[in-house]
Amino acid sequence: MVDTSITLTGLTPSFTLRGVPGETVTENGAVSMRVTTNNAAGYVVTVRPVSTALVGSIAGNDDVIPTSLLEIRGPGQGNGFTSLAPGAPVQVASSAGRSAPGGDIVGNDYRITIPSVRSDTYSGTLDYVATTL
Repeated sequence: MVDTSITLTGLTPSFTLRGVPGETVTENGAVSMRVTTNNAAGYVVTVRPVSTALVGSIAGNDDVIPTSLLEIRGPGQGNGFTSLAPGAPVQVASSAGRSAPGGDIVGNDYRITIPSVRSDTYSGTLDYVATTL
């Protein structure tokens, strides 16, 4: 008997969206990963932010950017962008069958409209999960 397996590898460790307040910034191909499974029923990949806000790196800066302003577009969204929210995973990719022998490469685009916040580098964590069906 062969057990079902799934791996998510090569996930982009970080990306940057850079702009000025009021500007909408898009990064095509900001995140990529490889999903490999032998599951005949396929897989789903989801993403969710770990917290409600992106926080600044400069000491004393208490400005935050709500993660709900961060939007994602992947194979699961077609041509549109979907807002992210903690506790609400967004499906970004799926397959109705096994991956290619070397795995399926999945890419995600990100977009944000920069709010009126202090000049800083704001960061947060996104949690990607691959699950067999």
